[in-house]
Amino acid sequence: MKTVLAPFAVITALSATAAIAAPVSYDFDPSHSQVVFDYQHMGFSTSTGIINGVTGKLVLDRENPSASTVEATIPMSGLHSVAAELDEHLFGKDFFNANKAEAVATFKSTAVEVDDDQDEAKVTGDLTLNGVTKTIVLDVDLKQIANHPMSGKEVAGFDAETEIKRSEFNLGQFAPAVSDEVEINISVEAIKAE
Repeated sequence: MKTVLAPFAVITALSATAAIAAPVSYDFDPSHSQVVFDYQHMGFSTSTGIINGVTGKLVLDRENPSASTVEATIPMSGLHSVAAELDEHLFGKDFFNANKAEAVATFKSTAVEVDDDQDEAKVTGDLTLNGVTKTIVLDVDLKQIANHPMSGKEVAGFDAETEIKRSEFNLGQFAPAVSDEVEINISVEAIKAE
């Protein structure tokens, strides 16, 4: 799920002033981290859902941005679609066939490739959803690394996006009337670990 990142331009600047900077860990703020997904519904509309409460850890390596890592846990208990009835259907026999309160998805990065401008990255990793693990690529934009104006703590903020085929995760019921392709957008605020 747009899970990560390289420190990009900010880290490049910091690296120039520090002889050796140890990797820095950040913990996702679940109150400000979420996954938004959308899909086409029978050619009539675009349906959207959100999953709140995403947790995880980001490790930014200032000396070697490609060695940065991210892990995320996406709690399906935080999933809300356009209707409560659809939420129930999604966790019934046609789709997840699971207890919503206990179902989770996870992402673990395996590679980070930073672009020349140091402000975007492609993050490859393993997404586990509905008991199936597939490799996906996230297109990531670093928004900023700065002290939060309210807490004063250092925060890394980023957006990421990808597309998956739900049929690859045994969730393909009603395709192609309901699109197999699902667009995923991720937004995360991650607080520097103490």
